[in-house]
Amino acid sequence: MSNRPLLKKAANRAAVISNDVPPLNSTYTTRLSTFFGYVLAFEFLTVTASAYFASVFYYHFILGTFAPEIQYLPAALFIAVLFTIASIGFHHFILEQRQRLDTYLWNAIGAVALTFAFFQTTIFLLKISDAYSRGTFISQLIGVTIAILLVRALTHSVLQSALVSGVLQAPRAILIGNKADCARFAKQFDGSAINIVRSTSLPIDDKVFMDTMGSGRDDGLPRQMIETFRALRPDYIIILATPDRYSKLSQLANVLSELPISLHVVPILQDQLLLSARNAELAGVSTMQILRPPLSKFDQAVKRTFDLVAATLALIILAPFFLAVALVIKLESRGPVIFRQARHGYNNETIRIFKFRSMTTSEDGDNFRQAVKDDPRVTRVGRFLRSTNIDELPQLFNVLLGEMSMIGPRPHPIALNETFANLCLYSRRHTVKPGITGWAQVNGLRGETETLEKMQKRLQYDIFYIDNWSFMFDLKIIMMTLFSRNAYTNAY
Repeated sequence: MSNRPLLKKAANRAAVISNDVPPLNSTYTTRLSTFFGYVLAFEFLTVTASAYFASVFYYHFILGTFAPEIQYLPAALFIAVLFTIASIGFHHFILEQRQRLDTYLWNAIGAVALTFAFFQTTIFLLKISDAYSRGTFISQLIGVTIAILLVRALTHSVLQSALVSGVLQAPRAILIGNKADCARFAKQFDGSAINIVRSTSLPIDDKVFMDTMGSGRDDGLPRQMIETFRALRPDYIIILATPDRYSKLSQLANVLSELPISLHVVPILQDQLLLSARNAELAGVSTMQILRPPLSKFDQAVKRTFDLVAATLALIILAPFFLAVALVIKLESRGPVIFRQARHGYNNETIRIFKFRSMTTSEDGDNFRQAVKDDPRVTRVGRFLRSTNIDELPQLFNVLLGEMSMIGPRPHPIALNETFANLCLYSRRHTVKPGITGWAQVNGLRGETETLEKMQKRLQYDIFYIDNWSFMFDLKIIMMTLFSRNAYTNAY
């Protein structure tokens, strides 16, 4: 019997594989699991050292004596063990390559809080809490928190750089679908921690493939595909399938089941709808949640707490300044010092925001006309107030009333809202509370919006803020509001 067909098949298979990325045992790459093992060990040593040296610091600089090693060194090791268990238990390292930095840091804070809560419970149950210095406990809590945040910021930065440069072996994925869909999804994965090693057509379109797959024979095209994929050693296989092919996917899944991979199916034609979908549960019923509020209840509580504290402190500190501004406005022109203007707030509800009067008129509703450069309605004092954003400061009262936030999309006059409401996804801006300052404003997108393009650009930045909110993002916007020149661009 001739071996020519077998040799030809082997040659074809080799030709397919030879053009792919280097195999996993390449000498210049390191597996993510190995990297995370190093990170875990480094964090263990960091927590141990910071907990112990925090006790030494407290005893030496506060109490003027030496910390008892026999007590605090074992305690530091125990704290490190608890932290490591918390990090592993909540899968910090399994998902780390897909987490934003702020999420990774918040996870670290949660693990530290859980660690010290369990540590305190343990020493209480062992009846040694009286012998354990409260000052040392607080010092250790602060020291470990600072140290682990620094370590995680460093390792996150190193990880992202290593994945991009190829020093670290990113998870490998194979896309199965038509050429256009594969190209589009491969582009979406650019810059992510997923390495697309092969794109191939959906084999269920091939009648010969399907006939062979259903015959039960252990050779032919399905076996070729399995061996080709096995040589690529993927972590994920992603099938891009249109609804008319769903019925055949179970057969393909059966063929692929012998590979140690995670199999995903993306329904094409509905991928934009499902892009942010996740499994959820509603009254005991499993559902696929397509949309959700941009901020969770916890996020809302954090943001509201910050708003209340920041607005209260700002009003107390700025009270004398408010009086001075009011006096200057009153001396220059007749009319109220502060006026209220109708705007759309959260969920399109109408609110009335406070502003220092900067014009000779106080327009509102349908009579509103947007300010333009060298607008004759703007007073001399008003021009300074608008260029420095001082005219917006009375909105601190709106923040205290819960109608606004310190940071969020700027509330536009209702007449302006109605102009653009049907031209773009304008009302998405109102899925969070409007802010005194926002991401669009600190990037120079303020002032007159006489064209749809200008409003769309502003809307793009507002939606980016909504979709990527974090407490650290809010702090960044505040700093840019205070110190960035762009925050005062086009203010007239």
